Amino acid sequence: MSLTDSDFLRYSRQVLLPEVGEAGQIAISKSHVVIIGVGGLGNLVAQQLAAAGVGHITLVDGDRVELSNLPRQLLFDDSDIGNNKALVAKDKLSRAYTQTQLIAVSEHLTQDNISQVLTLDEPYAQLLDCTDNFETRQRVNRFAIESRTPLVSASAANFQGQLLNINQQHNPQSGCYHCLYPADMSVNQTCQTVGVLGPMVAALASMQALMALQQLLGDRQTVGKLFRFDGKSFSWREARLPRSPECVICGDVQGLSGAEKNCGKLPSTEKEYV
Repeated sequence: MSLTDSDFLRYSRQVLLPEVGEAGQIAISKSHVVIIGVGGLGNLVAQQLAAAGVGHITLVDGDRVELSNLPRQLLFDDSDIGNNKALVAKDKLSRAYTQTQLIAVSEHLTQDNISQVLTLDEPYAQLLDCTDNFETRQRVNRFAIESRTPLVSASAANFQGQLLNINQQHNPQSGCYHCLYPADMSVNQTCQTVGVLGPMVAALASMQALMALQQLLGDRQTVGKLFRFDGKSFSWREARLPRSPECVICGDVQGLSGAEKNCGKLPSTEKEYV
């Protein structure tokens, strides 16, 4: 397989990167990515990945567009209010990025349907968790661990954002979302009760899309790491996330030291970027 003349022109600025080149762009075009949640994060992640030339994208979301979504979910406009987000996004992205094949799953991801929804006929390279629901995040994390599928999880609330790259095939000692936030912990806030600015969501969505593309190109430097962004101070913190032996999802009693049991806490070696 080789790029067409049209592809070379369309993706010329990407192909110029030595980390991409023609081979990398072909790898991107042959990839299938599944995006769970087409809200503030997924809306922009889907657009950026389609624009980058990802060949297949599956969008999963049972929500409908609401007026309060529009400041952050820039694919949508007033005429879309009341319609399913995944279906609207598929329609608009299909018209804008004809080189990408899109599938829309217009239902919420539940324990009853997750195996059916995420067991697609065509193998996929990446799961992107763009949801705003704690239970769904736990569900997606469990599926990623059990199916050994790479997962990039992102979230944004107030002026705080976070990215977590999980790929235990590549880094088997790294932790998972459940290590960081056990399923039995108390969650008092929801997306309906927490404020956020649109650019704050867009910043995390761009980083999530960038992280996904890097992995599709074989760059796994961020695997097993937690990144936190402070939108007020414009600073990043980076921490290694080791696997917790007590984690009921990915835990392994053997082979981990006591120091590695401090999963879910930023270690003193965290890095800050200002």
